Amino acid sequence: MTSILVLGLSHRTAPVDVRERFAANGDALPQVLARLSARPELRETLFLSTCNRVEVFSNAAGDPSTGRKRAIAAIREVLAEYAGVTPSDLAPYLYEKHGEDAVRHIFRVTASLDSMVLGEPQILGQVKDAYDAALAAGTLGHLLGRCVHRAFTVAKRVRSETALGAGLVSISSVAVDLARRIFGDLAGHTVLLVGAGEMAEAAAKSLGKGGKGIRVANRTLANAQALATSVGGTAAPWSALEEELVGADVVVTSTGATNYVITADMVKRVRRARKGRTLFFIDIAVPRNVDPNVHGLDNVYVFNVDDLQEQVAEGLKSRQKEVSLAEGIVNGELSDYVTWARSLDVQPAVVALRAKTRAVLLGELERTLAGRLKHLGEGDRAALEQMMESAVNKLLHAPTTRLKAGAVNGAESEEHVKTLKHLFDLPELPRTAEETRARMPREHEPHQRADDDERIPH
Repeated sequence: MTSILVLGLSHRTAPVDVRERFAANGDALPQVLARLSARPELRETLFLSTCNRVEVFSNAAGDPSTGRKRAIAAIREVLAEYAGVTPSDLAPYLYEKHGEDAVRHIFRVTASLDSMVLGEPQILGQVKDAYDAALAAGTLGHLLGRCVHRAFTVAKRVRSETALGAGLVSISSVAVDLARRIFGDLAGHTVLLVGAGEMAEAAAKSLGKGGKGIRVANRTLANAQALATSVGGTAAPWSALEEELVGADVVVTSTGATNYVITADMVKRVRRARKGRTLFFIDIAVPRNVDPNVHGLDNVYVFNVDDLQEQVAEGLKSRQKEVSLAEGIVNGELSDYVTWARSLDVQPAVVALRAKTRAVLLGELERTLAGRLKHLGEGDRAALEQMMESAVNKLLHAPTTRLKAGAVNGAESEEHVKTLKHLFDLPELPRTAEETRARMPREHEPHQRADDDERIPH
């Protein structure tokens, strides 16, 4: 349990100019996962990269006390290489969690309790994609795999048992709300959507049917036309972007470009044509689409994802009750997972005790059947063997149950295992979760894809 850890950064610890260093390298994600899985310090790994967070979920190899430190150092090196900086440059923005705190964090992230917009549904799909990628790469095992799959259960329960996702549930909807705060009724103003992906679509839905008030510019004109048609707006070719800026009042940008699509020089030219009219940019892309220097121009204002925090905080006030309900779900599922994970510590002792007891009793039975009871037929012999198996199960039921129940208390469980080993002269037990897994049937391994609603079998 103590070997599970999380290392990463998010909108809570790193500004957008740091986060976009990772988002700009989206094509490198499989290579990053491969580099992580190649590190001997990491037994299991999952790599999550979104607009607002970059995190590694892992199960550290080796002794928990020293293995975690080595695992953290290994992850820092890989993340720093990915971002093109040194580990020391990255260190101020990173947080680390381990043991129960790490599991709680994984549950809260997946349930959108740690998102910039609480209750937004996108993060669940992003974690599922990361889970599927890790499964495909063979970097998930029993402990972390079950943890992440349990996180999906948490997220589904939060969505079905609370109203956390009611109201503003995406950065796009928050951006549109900000536009309405600036202008009031948007019906008399022109909103330009730059980009036609999922975030632009969410913004368009939040705007509603806007007639000529909504315009969409995108590199692929067909995509712009499809989005514009769905909201009663008008599509514009990418080559006319600068001309579109002249007529817009609010510009919402959300393209996947890795460089600025709206530059300071472009906006300077647009300002002259606008003759002093105020222009607002709401840049919800990571990496950013609008050059930050644009904000310094007269009558031009730029808001990026970090600037939306105030609007997000106001929306949270009305949902505190739902947050409390969701945190209760997290705590309950965390308790169940911790109990299961700690039971793995006693599993080798249970297996060894049952194996030794069965071997002793069946050995005595075989000697008796070869001697005084050698006249018995096959039916009677089978009945005696079945009786012996039943005796083993009944005899060991109480100690097995109490060992597993005591696993909730780590120190007590360790003491019980030591005593059991001493009293029954049990053979050397596996010392790590990996050794335990090696002795367990293959069906205990996580194998479901993220869209499978069933939990990993016990």
